[in-house]
Amino acid sequence: MVTDYSKAYVVWLILNGKAEEALELLAKEYAVAIPSLKVGLPKGNKAKAFGCYTAKNQTISVLNSDILANPFVILHEFYHHIRSRGVDRIHKGTEAKADRFAADFINQYQTSLLNSQSDS
Repeated sequence: MVTDYSKAYVVWLILNGKAEEALELLAKEYAVAIPSLKVGLPKGNKAKAFGCYTAKNQTISVLNSDILANPFVILHEFYHHIRSRGVDRIHKGTEAKADRFAADFINQYQTSLLNSQSDS
């Protein structure tokens, strides 16, 4: 079960340049394989995209190395990873649900920051 603390920690990892470590933790929490992480979008991808998930090779691709520290993009694409199941790797997630998944982690991180500041 993913706790509020682990959600906040995953965001902290990504913000601090440890996206691969965050993906390892997420994969363990969601009982899925660890997706690969690659800088550079696949050919034919939309120019406006900051990231994408390719189910065939279980890879999260990001536009450039700066995006590796963007928790929204990494978590959004990880959602697509956990929703791509089966032999045919059919994508079963929607963009809106991936956005909510990412926002939930980020909101928990922000709440944790506010709570730690009020405790000081």
